[in-house]
Amino acid sequence: MPAVSSALQGVEQWPVRTAAVGVTSATATLASTGPLDRALPLASVTKLLTAMAVLVAVEEETLALDDPAGPEGSTVAHLLAHASGLGLDGARITLPGRRRIYSNAGFGILGEVLAARAGIPFEDYATEAVLQPLGMSGTRIAGHPGWGAVGPAADLLALGRELLAPRVLSPAMLARATTVAFPGLDGVLPGFGRQRPNDWGLGFELRDGKAPHWTGPANSPATFGHFGRSGTFLWVDPIAGLACAAVTDRDFGPWAAEAWPRLSDQVLASFGGSDS
Repeated sequence: MPAVSSALQGVEQWPVRTAAVGVTSATATLASTGPLDRALPLASVTKLLTAMAVLVAVEEETLALDDPAGPEGSTVAHLLAHASGLGLDGARITLPGRRRIYSNAGFGILGEVLAARAGIPFEDYATEAVLQPLGMSGTRIAGHPGWGAVGPAADLLALGRELLAPRVLSPAMLARATTVAFPGLDGVLPGFGRQRPNDWGLGFELRDGKAPHWTGPANSPATFGHFGRSGTFLWVDPIAGLACAAVTDRDFGPWAAEAWPRLSDQVLASFGGSDS
């Protein structure tokens, strides 16, 4: 079992009953604390799994990023990048490509489109294309493709290793997915206010120069990932060669906005540059 690093000891002070946190390189978990195998709701971290499934489908030519999807003028890429013009719950707020508007509804449409093209339920496709190849046996995608998954921190660490050294996705596709899609769009990062610009990739939230942010000041601008309202996150910093994941049993709030950046900086100070 990996050691509990001093970088993670502060997790014990988080105001939660249960927290499982781990740090991994591209090859192995370096440190952890808490029950890594306990499955808890992933909330919007589910979007990373949905994005991965859609991107696999694109590489298999089941879908194309420029296929129409969602409101008129919107594509699969617009939905992945929260640039379709749909609001959180599906109301059309603006035309595609005008603003970055975080949309659960957009990911629901992605699930429907993928299921229709693949000819099997979205949950089955995502399981076969993403969860099984990555050994994420403790994770279950049920319900909404934007927030319905339940899984353990151990599985998020497995996803982090994939995103540091991809094999389910091609390196070229991952690079495209973690590059700004529809550059220059302003918008609100949930929990952290308006960002100008509010950069996003194809399903992956990009740190870039955002402030405030749920990762730490020490994270490189290349850092990407997602957090969920269930108190869950996964970030990947390809410059440091590290990923960090957490699942908790307390919803995101001011406690997390304060604790997560501090943890991120401690992790990077302890393990940054590790190739263990």
